[in-house]
Amino acid sequence: MTQSYPVYVVDDDEAIRRSLSFLLRTSGYAVRLFEGGVEFLKEAAGLPAGCVLLDVRMPDMDGLEVQRELRGRGIMLPVVIMTGHGDVDMAVSAMKAGASDFIAKPFEKGALLARIEAAKRQSLADRDASGKAVDAQAQLNILTDREREVLIGLVRGLPNKTMAHDMGISPRTVEIHRAHMMEKLKVKSLADALRIAFQAGIA
Repeated sequence: MTQSYPVYVVDDDEAIRRSLSFLLRTSGYAVRLFEGGVEFLKEAAGLPAGCVLLDVRMPDMDGLEVQRELRGRGIMLPVVIMTGHGDVDMAVSAMKAGASDFIAKPFEKGALLARIEAAKRQSLADRDASGKAVDAQAQLNILTDREREVLIGLVRGLPNKTMAHDMGISPRTVEIHRAHMMEKLKVKSLADALRIAFQAGIA
């Protein structure tokens, strides 16, 4: 049986919490309710990967403060900000701080579920990209300084002669470093080598 995707509702309004709990549970999600940002942050680090529905205006901490605190602690749960009338500027600020989306109250069921699913997909894509970046960086760590320089030169589109001039070595030596780099990365083509460089953040 597939485990239900968790959604964490953080809102000081009890009626909103009850309504969202019913809507989300009947839509197949696992729901946890929190009365405010302080209560949520006490448990956030230990929560399974899921989406946070975060009210923007709460008495203890507003949504923007909660969002900043999550990122400050390295907790990368996707966040959908719930706004009331006149709170759009705060929601935009929260998105700049890393929130996935925002939705204005009162909202339709379909619109809310679509935002949760979009946040879920983006979170999975981000985790996949993060894992690939770590793997790519580990591959580059086995290169010598010269081999890494050659790879960076290839990323910049430099020909062997230019790289040789910049490094103070012969074009033939550049070719040797390039061959060793390709062998260590276990790639057959320049495109594959560049893909690893891009995944590792070399641009």
